[in-house]
Amino acid sequence: MHDRDELAGKLRARLTGSVLVPDDAGFAEVTAGFFNSLVPHRPAVVVAPASQEEVRITVQLAAEAGVPIALSNTGHSQPISIDGAVLIDLRRLDDVQIDPGTATARVGPGTRWGQVVEAAAKFGLAPLCGSSPGVGVIGYTLGGGHSPFFGRLHGWAADQVESMRLVTSDGAARDVTADTDPDLFWALLGAKGNLGVVTSLTFRLIPVTRLYGGGLFFDGSAAPVVLPAWRELTDSAPRELSTSLALMTMPDLPMVPEPLRGRLVLHVRLSHLGSAEEGADLIAPLRAAAPLLLDSVVEMPTTALATIHNDPPASPPALERTALLTDLPDEAIEAVLKAAGPAAEDPVMLLELRHLGGALDEPTQITSAATAQTARYNLLLVALLLPDLSEAVLSPGLDNALARFEPFSEGTTMLNAMGTADASPRGARAAYDDTTYQRLAAVKAQYDPDNLFRFNHNIAPAGN
Repeated sequence: MHDRDELAGKLRARLTGSVLVPDDAGFAEVTAGFFNSLVPHRPAVVVAPASQEEVRITVQLAAEAGVPIALSNTGHSQPISIDGAVLIDLRRLDDVQIDPGTATARVGPGTRWGQVVEAAAKFGLAPLCGSSPGVGVIGYTLGGGHSPFFGRLHGWAADQVESMRLVTSDGAARDVTADTDPDLFWALLGAKGNLGVVTSLTFRLIPVTRLYGGGLFFDGSAAPVVLPAWRELTDSAPRELSTSLALMTMPDLPMVPEPLRGRLVLHVRLSHLGSAEEGADLIAPLRAAAPLLLDSVVEMPTTALATIHNDPPASPPALERTALLTDLPDEAIEAVLKAAGPAAEDPVMLLELRHLGGALDEPTQITSAATAQTARYNLLLVALLLPDLSEAVLSPGLDNALARFEPFSEGTTMLNAMGTADASPRGARAAYDDTTYQRLAAVKAQYDPDNLFRFNHNIAPAGN
């Protein structure tokens, strides 16, 4: 406790942002507001820096004290317990600057995609954002960043990065580009939070103001018919068309459209970067595959992107499993139905498949550690931890469901889809091929040899 209080005292003397220890009023509320409650957290100190320089000072003082560092950019799920760490809460640093002349955005570590979408739209631009406006820009991008709206036409969000401001474990602030630090730049775009704190990110935007998109909702009983129709659509889809689907049981709540309440629903999400007429022709066979409960596919501005997936603003405690699939043969469709269909054998509350390919497969001038894969689909399985359903009950069923897809799996996972079950050395390795992992471990050894940034899907420094 003495060491903790000594460190907190040094931080308070140097910072204008808040510094809290467990005995302080407000500590419990701050930490409880961050994370998936599946994993309990009791950091030694919580710091909310007021500037990039205060982030640097915090890292420097924590490193001098030998205390490991955990990061919270926007309050999303922390995969492992951060007990005893200095938690840096970066949510206040959420500035967004758009440069219409260069079609770029510069953001702080607490910035969320919804902020960038709104700011960029004023200049006829858009980012390669994720499905949820509440997701943090930097964490998403450092994990590669597959946009379900623009990715198949424009590639990975990581490929749009021009520069980063990074605080490393020695307390140094570095401006990193592909020219100045090629190995570090490559590794940052794939190592997520393993190499330090990215306090600023500059990336290119794309010129787009509207698209044809939305959702087709079918009763879950139609899944045996709709799934093959969706697969056929993905087999011939042009790059302008991005699509995904989710099988999920909708809650019986007033905010859910009445036709969907309390029933198993198959939700197909669509985004077409062409004319509405071309988009309608492309999805006509899917619309005709089975009776529709709801059809929300319309021409829309980019500021309405979040309505396509309609992700919930906050997630309850959940378990996830994920895999990258090379194909979706009839046997894989049968695995989908057994996992989450109308006669499911496994306790999967939500099953999602996202179509990849197109520009996501192509090499670019910018290389990154996160985007070296050529899978056709990303699979995500989710089970909610309800009062009568514990982790011990749900995990075996999720593992069983995931095992059904092993014959069609690429053998690696998408970084941004990894959950608590992957928060281990073995789990982290599954996100990379051997060559990529060894190169990442070497960069980790250079910039964080003591593994201060280890509360993540951790990459151990080479030699450890």
